Amino acid sequence: MDLNLKKDRNVRRKPSIDVSSLVYGKIPPQAKELEEAVLGAVMLEKGAFDTVIEILKGECFYVEAHQIIFSAMTRLAGKSMPVDILTVTEELKSMGQLEQIGGPFTVMKLTNMVVSSANIEAHARIILQKFIQRELIRISGEILTESYEDTADVFDLLDSAESKLFEVTNNHLRKNYDSIDRVLVNTMKRIEDLRNKGDDITGVPSGFPSLDKVTYGWQPTDLIIIAARPSVGKTAFALNLARNAALHPRFARGAAVFSLEMSSGQIVQRILSAESEIKLEKISRGKLEEYEMKKLMTHGIERLAKAPIFIDDTPALNIFELRAKCRRLVHNHGVGVIIIDYLQLMSGSADGKGNNREQEISKISRDLKGLAKELQVPVIALSQLSRDVEKRKDGNKMPQLSDLRESGAIEQDADMVMFLYRPEYYEINTNEMGESNKGETHVRIAKHRNGQLDTIKLRAVLEFQRFEDDGSLENPGGGGNPFTGISRPQQGGGGNDEAKLYIQKGSKMNDMDFDEGFEDAPF
Repeated sequence: MDLNLKKDRNVRRKPSIDVSSLVYGKIPPQAKELEEAVLGAVMLEKGAFDTVIEILKGECFYVEAHQIIFSAMTRLAGKSMPVDILTVTEELKSMGQLEQIGGPFTVMKLTNMVVSSANIEAHARIILQKFIQRELIRISGEILTESYEDTADVFDLLDSAESKLFEVTNNHLRKNYDSIDRVLVNTMKRIEDLRNKGDDITGVPSGFPSLDKVTYGWQPTDLIIIAARPSVGKTAFALNLARNAALHPRFARGAAVFSLEMSSGQIVQRILSAESEIKLEKISRGKLEEYEMKKLMTHGIERLAKAPIFIDDTPALNIFELRAKCRRLVHNHGVGVIIIDYLQLMSGSADGKGNNREQEISKISRDLKGLAKELQVPVIALSQLSRDVEKRKDGNKMPQLSDLRESGAIEQDADMVMFLYRPEYYEINTNEMGESNKGETHVRIAKHRNGQLDTIKLRAVLEFQRFEDDGSLENPGGGGNPFTGISRPQQGGGGNDEAKLYIQKGSKMNDMDFDEGFEDAPF
């Protein structure tokens, strides 16, 4: 009997196991004490809420009661009321959530956690850091779960993951304000650089001197809308802009073309037609004479061999995919201008499902403007016009800002809105003097946030998919660009093996290698 008792005592004396090593879950990143300190400081000192609201949102708090209290504070601030213990308590009562957070004692206890708001900004940033960590854990868990599903498309998963991560960045990591002295230094440096440059073009050249005289080139961070009725020549004009920028001797950056309407092959055929002065119809059908084939090789392919033009023909491209692709193009290839053909074919959501089409277009235009600011490059988006132009009874078919299709937000978000108008499109074949106006194209700048409004006349030679400064048809082609006056830099080599454009096909399989996704496609 004694022996058994002794054995029992020995069992009891065994050291206890550390249970922390057996815990399967992990506590999410959090800072409860700092949350209490921030909320308490806001109720103690006037103006503290203004500091916090620039950093935090209600969802950033880990404790649900703290989220509710911060929501009450936000409502008070929205009504221009003071934020203190009494007002917060009353607001929680009116919201019917006072008892849910633990009653008035919980609100009063928060002010005991802090003496002043001296370090409130640092505390708020730590809370934000913990929230972002929790969001990354949540998103990673969702991606992990979805990745195990056999029915999930891997590229849809990539798009979803990228859009979720971008949403965290876009909603919670915002740029702070700059003091004027700091901005002045950068502004004066830019002015000095432009002054020493001695060139009227301060942005990306369009290749049309009469247009550059008004715009000074496409400016970084600008969203430019080019709108017209179907078959007026929007795509041809946009491709002229891409080609002129990429081949300009003083503009060393490339152009990206996102074509939602045509395939990359059709786009390249149009560029070849404009460069070689061979009719697009003959190139498309392959009905070329021997001398035309030689001309295509020497005046088309050879010149375009090293042109930094990047083409993506992914159909139904959404704004999340576009943003990701543009970032890689700018970062990896130094692209200096982005062209989208055309805006109404884009999708505003990653799943391709939108609620109201007008709201979706509004979101797309806002995001395109944000993209231009983020990447510091001009974004040129083509847009369709509504049929209201055709319904006018006064005979004036020149497009107006109100004719932009599907959303007035396009007009608001754009830094520049340009309309293409060809009189012969409406069977007006002579001008006021009775002279033929074949190919005459009016480029009307209807909105210019940072410059003057004007109408520039160009001439469309659509059989060659090209636009020219009005009156320059007499200038024959051959060496260089006949409608811009730009002389091409000599391209090395002369064989077909060097004739390459950078093309990303519509298949998302090409996105697997982000550094080499824009594969070289030999002709």
